[in-house]
Amino acid sequence: MPRFYISPESATLDVGVALDLPATIAHHVAVIRLKAGDTIQLFNGLGGAYIATLTEIGKKHASAEVKLFIPEETELPYALNLVQGLPEGSKMDWIIEKAMELGVTSIQPVAAQRSVVKLSADRADKKMAHWQGIITAAAEQCGRNRLAQLHAPVSLNSWLAQQDMHKRIMLSPRAETSLADWARHHPPQAISLLIGPEGGLSPDEEQAAVRHGVLCLSIGPRVLRTETAGLASIALLNGIWGGM
Repeated sequence: MPRFYISPESATLDVGVALDLPATIAHHVAVIRLKAGDTIQLFNGLGGAYIATLTEIGKKHASAEVKLFIPEETELPYALNLVQGLPEGSKMDWIIEKAMELGVTSIQPVAAQRSVVKLSADRADKKMAHWQGIITAAAEQCGRNRLAQLHAPVSLNSWLAQQDMHKRIMLSPRAETSLADWARHHPPQAISLLIGPEGGLSPDEEQAAVRHGVLCLSIGPRVLRTETAGLASIALLNGIWGGM
């Protein structure tokens, strides 16, 4: 069943409501050749999803009537904030998409010493809009009814200085304890997982993180790429704590 996200600001979703679908969704409906009477699923990020029937489809518009509310959720049993050192090129797109599929609650891009990408205010705004679109599309695809919160990029030092209610963990090949061993001996809990950019975090950055109470753990004997390390860690936690 095709799934579409509708922001709470653009339309009210409730059983019995008839609504005009946003232009982007109407275009998608036309592209995949749906017709009046077909069933679609709508969600607004506030929890649950709605079954709706298409009532009218035109060249540039479409309307639907909401028939049923489904309260089911596919969220992780713990909150997970991915703190990702900004990588080069389109790697961040890939990381955000796959992190959404794996269930992260929020995503915090950070600029580290070895980050190649440097975002000006204007570029950051454009990137944020682009990344938000990836989050929405990933939620539509993977069946999540809630969107991960996307935070504006900050420097690593700024993030370290913030007060965080989550347990903060960073991955380092120099750590003596593995994330898997730690997770097996601790109950599921809210985590902020810090991943360095290409080349990892510098020794100075790792030392600064430890001074701020960040726990240093490893992902295993192999050195993983930045676009692999975070996703592998999330999958590992899902496997040990549940959520896969």
